[in-house]
Amino acid sequence: MNLRTLRQRLGRVAILALALAVPLAGPSWAEAPDLHGVLNLNTASQEELTLLPGVGESRARAIMALREQRGGFQKVDELVEVKGIGEAALAKLRPFVKTAGKTTLRVE
Repeated sequence: MNLRTLRQRLGRVAILALALAVPLAGPSWAEAPDLHGVLNLNTASQEELTLLPGVGESRARAIMALREQRGGFQKVDELVEVKGIGEAALAKLRPFVKTAGKTTLRVE
């Protein structure tokens, strides 16, 4: 066996090993937590906002800044005015947010 053939075979083995190891690595970072309840956009803290799917620290700060600028949200649809939240993101958020009442959102 020459050196070129050996490298090709080792490369194939490495790819196969990687392909087998990835599913064993645990849950994907993209998986959303199991959320129950709703979050009041007008009273939520930054930490509470980051529980929402697709909302990290910077987007939570942007939501809070828009909330302060407007004096609160009148409708959930106003979230599309936050940079990075379009119609698709709003559709994912809608089941978990409201503009009045008590926050009951929890992660299970």
